Amino acid sequence: MLATIVACILLAFIFGTGARMLRLPALIGYIAAGVLIAPYLPGAVAERGMVTAMAEVGVALLLFSIGLHFRPADLLAVWRVAVPGAVVQIGIALGAGALVGIGLLGLPAAPSLAFGLALAISSTAVATKSLEERGKLGGPVGRLALGWLVMQDLVVVFALVLLPALAGGAGAGAGPMLLGLGKAALSLAAFVLLMALVGRRVLPWALQWVARTGSRELFTLAVLAAALGVAVLASSLFGVSFALGAFFAGVLLGESDVGHQAAAEATPLTRIFSAIFFVSVGLLLDLTQVADQPLAALAATVSVILTIGGSVLALLLAFRVPPRIALLVAAGLAQIGEFSFLLTEVSIGQGLLPDTVRGPVLMAAIGSIIATPLLLKAAEALAPGLERRLAGRKPATAPRPPPIPWPVLTDHAIVVGAGRVGSTIIGALRRHHLPLIVMEEDRAAVERLAAEGVPAIWGDATRPEVMEAAHPERARILVLALPGALEAREVLRLVRQANPNIQTVVRSHSETETIWLEAEAGVGLVMMGEREIALGMADFAMQRLGLAASTAQATVDVLRRRPAEGV
Repeated sequence: MLATIVACILLAFIFGTGARMLRLPALIGYIAAGVLIAPYLPGAVAERGMVTAMAEVGVALLLFSIGLHFRPADLLAVWRVAVPGAVVQIGIALGAGALVGIGLLGLPAAPSLAFGLALAISSTAVATKSLEERGKLGGPVGRLALGWLVMQDLVVVFALVLLPALAGGAGAGAGPMLLGLGKAALSLAAFVLLMALVGRRVLPWALQWVARTGSRELFTLAVLAAALGVAVLASSLFGVSFALGAFFAGVLLGESDVGHQAAAEATPLTRIFSAIFFVSVGLLLDLTQVADQPLAALAATVSVILTIGGSVLALLLAFRVPPRIALLVAAGLAQIGEFSFLLTEVSIGQGLLPDTVRGPVLMAAIGSIIATPLLLKAAEALAPGLERRLAGRKPATAPRPPPIPWPVLTDHAIVVGAGRVGSTIIGALRRHHLPLIVMEEDRAAVERLAAEGVPAIWGDATRPEVMEAAHPERARILVLALPGALEAREVLRLVRQANPNIQTVVRSHSETETIWLEAEAGVGLVMMGEREIALGMADFAMQRLGLAASTAQATVDVLRRRPAEGV
């Protein structure tokens, strides 16, 4: 176990770094690391079952994190496109895959359908990871792709019920198959109903209660318990896939005001385990199986890329989705992964498919996964030309952005920290009804501000997932009232990335820190506590000794610009 974990993490880092140095996506390096430690090569020590289990946790955490950034309204907005589109796309890709099974693998009709289905379901982990790396996951491309993927995952749930019926042949009859489908539909409906009625209230309440304890460790554990606990509940009691259960947990928590901090806590583990998922893909590759069926492996790979990608693009354009969005969604979905492996293994276990199909399916998965970043790059290059050709067409209504708990703010102040300093600044801004958003780690302080009608975000402002909620790209000024200098620097860096021209005022704690902030960070105003106390007292003394207020203020301004040693 220890050797497997160390090998996965160490080699993923080494090969991922190598891939980035060659200007390739890191996931290609992760897959190469998996091939190197696969049990099919001499001297390999990896335990395949353990890596597969860790990969399943990684996919679940990835979907949980994605769910935190989505709202039910986002999915409903794309449902009228995603539901019919995914069903038709699966039918087209299934048919093409079945032809490959019949023509090159010699499969009968029923097994060829199972083989075709394995080549028709996109990998949620690959699609979301690839879109996230290109910054497309949070916009309309991400919402449409995720709605499509969720529909595919639901098809997998029902396909797992149908596979035993296909394995039994025509003699099994339609009755047992319809009964199984009915049970699956009822189980899925019961899970969704439980999450809507109970989980929607219990999960946010539980995390809010933990947040009030002030323990970051307990909150991190609570986030993981919510994600994986709901995933286990979904898979063991309701027959819903482990990853899809975690996604629903994320969607429910994303509606609460703890969602941003939950995303920040889950992100590091998600990145580690999602890298292990790609290692597990390489770990499954048996080159001897591929060598036995080279034409079938090549045909399966081409079938996946062309039929999934091509049908998604054609369907989205038929639904009048803007060309750029359609191209990016099609490129992101043109691959297969974890659910294809699951369907293949279940079919082999049922005696529906022979062991020899593993090679073509694995080759199709690895080939299409490696091609995905290249397809996305090509999609961005082709988008302007396609837009010009379809310029006269009226586009469909774009998906609505997710709702926020307060009106959209522009030219607002972001006040980070609501302690003694921050609360004074907040009070001054509120007195004149100036727009502001407060960011604070103290849960009780956030709840108090929210009750007073002040837009307040609970979480660590140094985490990108939390800072995004304050929309720094639309803000006019950043007020850093944090007590820690290192945290202030990190927040300043994040905000400047989103809005290089934002005005800033920062609380400093030493002369060295003040000089650095004024010189290197280009901060508009740096306030050092002890110096401001001294200047305030000096101003009071000068005026009481007869100096005019303007003269005293001019002296204070001169002294503020000097180092403390020169005062």
